Amino acid sequence: MKHAIRLATKNDMKSVHDLILELAIFEKEPNAVEVTVKDLEEDGYGKQPKFTCFVAEKNNEIVGAALVYKRYSTWKGEVLHLEDLIVKESMRGSGLGSALLDEVVKHGRTIGVKRISWEVLDWNEPAIKFYQKKGANVMRDWDVVQLDENGIENYLNNI
Repeated sequence: MKHAIRLATKNDMKSVHDLILELAIFEKEPNAVEVTVKDLEEDGYGKQPKFTCFVAEKNNEIVGAALVYKRYSTWKGEVLHLEDLIVKESMRGSGLGSALLDEVVKHGRTIGVKRISWEVLDWNEPAIKFYQKKGANVMRDWDVVQLDENGIENYLNNI
């Protein structure tokens, strides 16, 4: 069974959304996904697309996705952020993750970014080993910092 990696289309966003929901369950956050299929369609395929998405297909079924967008680093300049690299659980270990990451790295080189970055959960040792094997620097001394919508409101209410 051969696979194909390609740019996602607007029509693929339902399948991509399904993968996002599967990832949320794997990451022990089953109720955290707020983005909708409509959001993905509008945000990725509107007048000013906010992301680029690649999908992995096997037997005409989308079984993986990688969603990226540009950021700006004060140290490096333009960088590419890999928001998520998702492979259906039943397809993990089949080479699809490598193929998707290969496409992301090629894309980064094509658009001329100085760095590609992403996060990985500290308990996801298979993913950490995968990224290290690919030559990525897993920086365990950095913590992710976020404000969610409630955090933003609380912050603003206290200044």
